[in-house]
Amino acid sequence: MSESMRAPIRLSKLMSERGLCSRREADAFIEQGLVFVDGQRIDQLGTRVDPLCTIHLAQAAQRQQQERVTILLHKPVGYVSGQPEPGFIPAVSLINKDSFWTDSGGPVFKPAMLRGLAPAGRLDIDSTGLLVLTQDGRIAKQLIGEDSDMEKEYLVRVEGRLGEDGLSLLNHGLELDGKKLRPAQVTWQNEDQLKFILKEGKKRQIRRMCELVGLRVVGLKRVRIGQVVLGKLPLGQWRFLKASESF
Repeated sequence: MSESMRAPIRLSKLMSERGLCSRREADAFIEQGLVFVDGQRIDQLGTRVDPLCTIHLAQAAQRQQQERVTILLHKPVGYVSGQPEPGFIPAVSLINKDSFWTDSGGPVFKPAMLRGLAPAGRLDIDSTGLLVLTQDGRIAKQLIGEDSDMEKEYLVRVEGRLGEDGLSLLNHGLELDGKKLRPAQVTWQNEDQLKFILKEGKKRQIRRMCELVGLRVVGLKRVRIGQVVLGKLPLGQWRFLKASESF
């Protein structure tokens, strides 16, 4: 495509698509004058640029990103992932110095680390396991962006009898809310436990999938997101995502 045919794109959208930061962060960096396009400082929100341009973040923006934390929590049953309704306790309330898993190392916890900390994905109130909370828009986009196909692995205890084609349907062939589900990887671990590997996360998806094939979920635990595993992280405790780890 010639240069004259390339449609300009909003700078914040392009920065998000390239994984430099979230759109919200991009707007903040632009307002602070910390974004350079082809060597020119851009400080006007809504600026449109060539989609093949070179984008550079000033050192101050890079330092801000380096200071943002990502936290891995072993969420217990009874806590909700996101914004709670009255009477429910949010999982972020477990992030404090007393529940930090000291064996994991990392920086000293500071209350400022809670500012802007948000869950990157859901884990329903009746489920336990790995929950990611982050201040970093790049990680949030990686895990829950529109084009994310990040694997999530669950161990699921079930009751009931699975029909002859039930396992095949769990792997591919079911639909929820009038839409076909993406292919999954579902295998038996033992006589009452299944392993699910999904690349999507509809509300209470695994429980609803199991109901469609005659099973009832009695225990659900998320043990992996991408390449990051729950491992030995104790129930109700949290640790920092390490610099050597990536999803």
